[in-house]
Amino acid sequence: MPSSDEQTIHQPSQERLAELAAAAGLRLNEDEIEDYQELVNATLEDAGRVAEADNPQFGVHDIKYTDRSPGYRPDATEDPYNAWITKFTVEGAESGPLSGMEIGLKDNIALAGYEMTCGSSVLEGYVPQIDATVATRLLDAGATLTGKLNMESFAWSGSSDMSDFGTVETPHAEGHLTGGSSSGSGAAPAAGDCDAALGGDQGGSIRVPSAWSGLVGLKPTTGLVPYTGIFPIDRGYDHTGPQAKTVEDAAAIMEVIAGEDLQDGLKMDPRQPRGVEADDYTGALEEDLDGVSIGVLEEGFGWESSDEEVDAAVRGAIEVLEGLGAETESVSVDTHRLTVPIWTVAATQGGISLLKDEGVGTNYKGWYWNDLLEAFSKFREARAHEFPPTVKTSLLADAHLRDEYSIELYAKAKNLALDAERKYNVHLEEHDALVLPTTPMLPYERDDSLSRVERVGRTLGNLANTGMFDLTNHPALTVPCAKPDGLPVGMMLVGSHLDETALFNIASSFEAEVDWEQP
Repeated sequence: MPSSDEQTIHQPSQERLAELAAAAGLRLNEDEIEDYQELVNATLEDAGRVAEADNPQFGVHDIKYTDRSPGYRPDATEDPYNAWITKFTVEGAESGPLSGMEIGLKDNIALAGYEMTCGSSVLEGYVPQIDATVATRLLDAGATLTGKLNMESFAWSGSSDMSDFGTVETPHAEGHLTGGSSSGSGAAPAAGDCDAALGGDQGGSIRVPSAWSGLVGLKPTTGLVPYTGIFPIDRGYDHTGPQAKTVEDAAAIMEVIAGEDLQDGLKMDPRQPRGVEADDYTGALEEDLDGVSIGVLEEGFGWESSDEEVDAAVRGAIEVLEGLGAETESVSVDTHRLTVPIWTVAATQGGISLLKDEGVGTNYKGWYWNDLLEAFSKFREARAHEFPPTVKTSLLADAHLRDEYSIELYAKAKNLALDAERKYNVHLEEHDALVLPTTPMLPYERDDSLSRVERVGRTLGNLANTGMFDLTNHPALTVPCAKPDGLPVGMMLVGSHLDETALFNIASSFEAEVDWEQP
């Protein structure tokens, strides 16, 4: 697709207009074609004037920290878990709440001057001209950014063996996966290569690799943390958040990255509520659990795919919370059991729609990432055959669903998610949080012999407990709770919208009480 900045907007011939009309289901005779050619050309003249105008610059284009080391790809000796795509050093402010903290970025987060691949050869060679807002906020707080982390190709998988840059293993157990899609963001902090990382979450992609890497990981309330300068999948449930070794580090990072993204007085991320800001998350870490009420979501346990060790570990963790003063009660949300099919339909039709719009999309009020649009449209046209099997499957399924049912099933899936949100909210009105296993199963074993069908087939099963909370926009935090057979297990806490504070409080009290790595 040619860039509108590179050539004059050309006008279609009558023959081309007839082809376009037929493709749109319009039956036009020769006289109508002639009339519509004149009308369409008038519209294209206006489009030409837009093409001729200079691209406006906003605060997001201002690069504050320009002393940046050259980036390089580490070898297997330096990076035994394959966590990194690019390593570099960008130092932030001399002082701040994150001084001394080294943080890696999932490779769908823009940092000017460094390649951003989204884990795919399709985007290989694309170098953003901007810093994502969250990256600037980390640097302003004194953090040092140390590289871009491996991820599943276009974040379209939860397994961690669908990246074009290779499989990522958990540092806790040789031959087992760290989970995805923020796979490197789980492995790098767990291996001690950095103190923390930022991941992205559309179906569980922060929480799954955090759980399988023994980390604390938070998917915030939708819109609490700005998504400006991060490659999107679906603006309805795109999230970025911390993956850290401790609850305190995750809370400190959230205090820095949360809040409304205003540039030149304009809102860059339209999903953010006006005036939304960070809470005193670290202050909540000192509170006890007396009077705290927790609902045990029974549908999160006992899946067909559940490992008994996982259910037992999380039940044991709930007993610890009770011993710390929390009151618990079993609760039920039947729609939770439809998480994977609901999420699959919503992600297939919603995500592919945005992908076809060059990863930028339309119909929202906010900042549009022009240089990503131009680069991705060129790369997609030339390299579409390099999309991973997960994306190719979704492209074909979406094409068939739209041809047969339009977006009827997408609409129904979104309404089912809305119903689930209503049901979760009923329990969250009575309880400070819900609790359940982060994933039903222990980390997958690495198996390079799997067929394409087998490999794709295990990319969604570990999202069975996480995926719905992306669609319902609730905050959800995973904290490590046990390590049966040397494999980490995460306990997930889910809170009311914009009540991350309650989750940090509960997780901190649990963390202080339990050495999860001890049998």
